[in-house]
Amino acid sequence: MPRATPPAAATPNKPQLNAQGIERAIDRLQERIEELEAFDVRTLVEGRSPEINALEVAIKDTLGRCFGEHTSVFNRFQSAADLRYFSMALYGHEDYSTPTKRNIANAIALLQQAQRTLREDLADLEHAPSAAPSPTVVEAPILSRRVFVVHGHEEGPRESVARFLMQVGFEPIILHEQANQGRTVMEKVEAHGEVGFAVVLLTPDDVGCVKGGTPEPRARQNVLLELGYFLGRLGRAKVCALKSGALEIPSDFAGVVWESMDSNGWKQALGRELETAGYEIDWNKVMRG
Repeated sequence: MPRATPPAAATPNKPQLNAQGIERAIDRLQERIEELEAFDVRTLVEGRSPEINALEVAIKDTLGRCFGEHTSVFNRFQSAADLRYFSMALYGHEDYSTPTKRNIANAIALLQQAQRTLREDLADLEHAPSAAPSPTVVEAPILSRRVFVVHGHEEGPRESVARFLMQVGFEPIILHEQANQGRTVMEKVEAHGEVGFAVVLLTPDDVGCVKGGTPEPRARQNVLLELGYFLGRLGRAKVCALKSGALEIPSDFAGVVWESMDSNGWKQALGRELETAGYEIDWNKVMRG
């Protein structure tokens, strides 16, 4: 997954491009997308290559030309330039191709969203009354398409959710794939918590019970802690809990709506929750997932 990029202080306004400038910006983003699609991960040597370094620089430069460096819009899309996978393994063979492919897919989705933003600006410009003075442009808030995936030990549900989110145009944030940088787990959660939505996977990783009771399967304690964190940070409308297998749900979270992952219907359920939270969802992609 992409390495952590500390957000710079955002400036209030992006450059005011004319119609020709917006069209050129869309074309530049398309050039970066085509370069990403053409990149051959087999050229990687321990996750590095001159080509991927050049791509990162080109993407960041293009975003700066389109939106202005360190504007709020630039900051929303700048993680598209985080292509390289940094391994935390100390010994043994490491698969760099799979996470790098995922980073490239994330980057393409973000650049395509950046194109949509510019096309909306172009449409607004074309429909603006020519005789009227230009009003002060108030930028409408755009929901971040970064989705935090809270998970336990089971890799299957985690990877299924990450692949589905990428397929429908979101960027999944998986904590263990981010660099530690000497931080505690909660410090890492806070550092990567600038997201628009959170998916929490409740899987039977642990067992527990009241004193003297019968041990029952339950989710890991860090998963429940992060569930509570994102409920407080984002609100219940922007948190979806997915439950896999039989496990105990703590009574404190009885008011949280969860969906079962034990059938394929969880994808449609997650799509509905994202749409209700304000996101545009391509239901053709959801049904193909």
